[in-house]
Amino acid sequence: MSAEINEKQEKSPSVAASKTVFAIGCHPDDIEFTMAGTLALLKARGCSIHYMSIANGSWGSATMRRFETIRTRRDEGAAAAAFLGATFHESLTDDLDVFYRRETLLQLIAVIREVDPDIVLTQSTSDYMEDHQNAGRLAATAAFCRCMANAPVEPPTPPTFKDVAVYHAQPHGNRDAMRRLVRAERYVDVSSVLDVKRSALACHRSQKEWLDASQGFDSYLDSMVEANAAVGRLSGKYEFAEGWRRRNWLGLSATEIDPLGDLLGDVSWVDLEYAKRLDA
Repeated sequence: MSAEINEKQEKSPSVAASKTVFAIGCHPDDIEFTMAGTLALLKARGCSIHYMSIANGSWGSATMRRFETIRTRRDEGAAAAAFLGATFHESLTDDLDVFYRRETLLQLIAVIREVDPDIVLTQSTSDYMEDHQNAGRLAATAAFCRCMANAPVEPPTPPTFKDVAVYHAQPHGNRDAMRRLVRAERYVDVSSVLDVKRSALACHRSQKEWLDASQGFDSYLDSMVEANAAVGRLSGKYEFAEGWRRRNWLGLSATEIDPLGDLLGDVSWVDLEYAKRLDA
């Protein structure tokens, strides 16, 4: 395995045939913090990219009422998606209502079928916040159920059978819910698109005030830069990075595939120690 990974890392792939990439975050702005750099790189290589926050951001304001908050955060997410060149998809539920439950899952399966992605980028299934964890679980199961014709999805949408690969982002702070350090399998160098990430995050204007007040952020935009610097330090190679762990391929593809590595092999690095531990 190590020799194969080393060989792949030495290659610099040309822009491949267009792939469809679906970023599924939890709250408006989660994509910008953990995924937007990878999205921007994939977009530059000819991929079609899609953007969805499962939650509508309804609890994310200290000054606006619920419906004003939902409307504001929806518009900010749509603006960020437009800036990234992504197709925007509407949210499914309120904040703190992102549960691993049938209703939300059936709605998300319908969206997955509509998008028919080759790659799903989603959140870590172990993070400091339950909403984030459940978003990662829902996205993975929705991808798994894309081909199940008897699933009563809402709205009714035909199944799709194309192979798909699911990747989970680094948890916030690079630690799981019990404070244990989480290392990525693949680190993507986002140094060249950090300004793109910063501009996309700046679309979420309402969140600077909210996070400064509720979580003690000194600077909303700088906190994203530092988060990517922390992942870069974990990589041991890049100044700024996003990290990904690839989900088990069973039920998602006919054979083991790694389209993210195929597309971004020349601007990413696989932690060989992580790879060894998979077979330990």
